[in-house]
Amino acid sequence: MTRLDLRGVPCPLNFVRTKLQVEQLAPGDCLEVWLDAGEPIQQVPPSLEMAGHHLRQMTEQPEGYFALVVERGHPPTESAS
Repeated sequence: MTRLDLRGVPCPLNFVRTKLQVEQLAPGDCLEVWLDAGEPIQQVPPSLEMAGHHLRQMTEQPEGYFALVVERGHPPTESAS
């Protein structure tokens, strides 16, 4: 599994970097992301889910950061109108 260390990266740049990396994966593949406590962990997971990806795991590490496992969602399908 690929790991993306975004400790020390401010919002919204950490979300943008995570989203770009996740979108390079095949649907169903996972990425491990390391984020700081506070605003990053409050903002990035819900933003990823709103973008159609799935948060599989979120673990607080003893060193004070959070490790997320994000699964790439399937691309949105256009509905016929």
